[in-house]
Amino acid sequence: MAIPGAREGRLRTTERFQTVSEMLNSGECEPAKAAVHALLMATAALCAAYNTAAWIKRRQNHLAINAVIYSAAIWWESCHVVHHIRACPDAASTVPSNKLKNAA
Repeated sequence: MAIPGAREGRLRTTERFQTVSEMLNSGECEPAKAAVHALLMATAALCAAYNTAAWIKRRQNHLAINAVIYSAAIWWESCHVVHHIRACPDAASTVPSNKLKNAA
């Protein structure tokens, strides 16, 4: 079934972009955003550990600077993870209290 005035696949592409745009709004998909920042934090932690170990072995200045920068990135990303976790809706508030009374 064809939609008048729309080309094949064009409507679907527009809908996908609108979905991504909506996801970026504050309060939307907060667990996914927290997961992305947690992945970046883990990557920064790995880089900080490597640069710290390399600096201990070789004592090159750029390795120490990298270790400090990656350590700051860990803190920065942890702030973003906490922000997105706090923005998640409370799971307990979605269950009506009268259903909890009948559960026991």
